[in-house]
Amino acid sequence: MTKLRKTSKTKLQEEATNVGSGKTIIQPNVNDNKATSVTDLTGSKPVATEEDIRIRQAFVDKDWNEIKIADSWQIFKVMAEFVEGFEKLSKIGPCVSIFGSARTKADNPYYQMAEEIASKLVRHGYGVITGGGPGIMEAGNKGARAEGGKSVGLNIELPFEQFNNIYIDSDKLINFDYFFVRKVMFVKYAQGFVVMPGGFGTLDELFEAITLIQTKKIGRFPIILVGRRYWQGLFDWIHDIMLTEESNISPEDLNLVSIVDTPTEAVKVIDDFYSKYLLSPNF
Repeated sequence: MTKLRKTSKTKLQEEATNVGSGKTIIQPNVNDNKATSVTDLTGSKPVATEEDIRIRQAFVDKDWNEIKIADSWQIFKVMAEFVEGFEKLSKIGPCVSIFGSARTKADNPYYQMAEEIASKLVRHGYGVITGGGPGIMEAGNKGARAEGGKSVGLNIELPFEQFNNIYIDSDKLINFDYFFVRKVMFVKYAQGFVVMPGGFGTLDELFEAITLIQTKKIGRFPIILVGRRYWQGLFDWIHDIMLTEESNISPEDLNLVSIVDTPTEAVKVIDDFYSKYLLSPNF
């Protein structure tokens, strides 16, 4: 089989003749100065960090064979993570996803509230899904384990902070490399979302759930934010700027979330929501 070789566009340049002057003009090629390796971008200087490599690699011109090989293996890895998630979670029954910071310590009131919420959810018939790591995630799994409920952990490989906690059921721990696959599992297998104080990752998960409900990609499952002092300022801004000043959302979109202060209130929102449909957990 003949091997296909990438041909530079500079070898295929067309000569355009200027009729007025009789001069031949070579059309410039925008790819003439494109890098073909990281070394081209840095000269002889060594790349300082892994972050430098990632950024500079985006500017390296790869041939089709390199692209095909790299992307094909990545597709298979993504597929493998989806398959494992679907297989392990498809029969877990009604669950509530608990989001929150990995940095929250065990003596923090929010940690203790997350643990209590998880315990109450289990007593009311729900399992608990968390990100599988320390902090609020650990508290959620710990509370579920204490009551003998299903304790699911969707762990993500990160360079810092993230390692799975010890309170996850051994058959319900899944490790992910890709955030987007992990977020699918959070949403697909949860019948509600409890959001504790957290950082950028928690906000990402919160707004993912809100967006999917707003756009009717999933059902209107309850979203409960715990800690009015922590969350109220954000939603005041959403009301005053995003809604009132800029009209970037609809007034009814603000009804997609409930802000509460206690574990009892958080679980009550979920119970009240499903009581309207005469539904209850089936464990």
